[in-house]
Amino acid sequence: MRGKLPSLSSQRLIAALRHAGFEDAPRPGKGSHRALMRRDEDGRVRLVIVPERQDLPRGTLNAILQQAGLTADELADLL
Repeated sequence: MRGKLPSLSSQRLIAALRHAGFEDAPRPGKGSHRALMRRDEDGRVRLVIVPERQDLPRGTLNAILQQAGLTADELADLL
């Protein structure tokens, strides 16, 4: 099932992003959203906003992975 996005809760995704080196952003987000950030090796700051939901829609998950600079396979390794 490599390459296909799994169905995930926001808590599982946040845990996986933390394993990838993301930390809480200085401004944590508003309402039901969490902001996480990571500085890449080239100095680029990646900021991702994760809505707190039981099940994230696959389109939302795909957009978050693009913002994070991760592939579906990399996410699967982090879970």
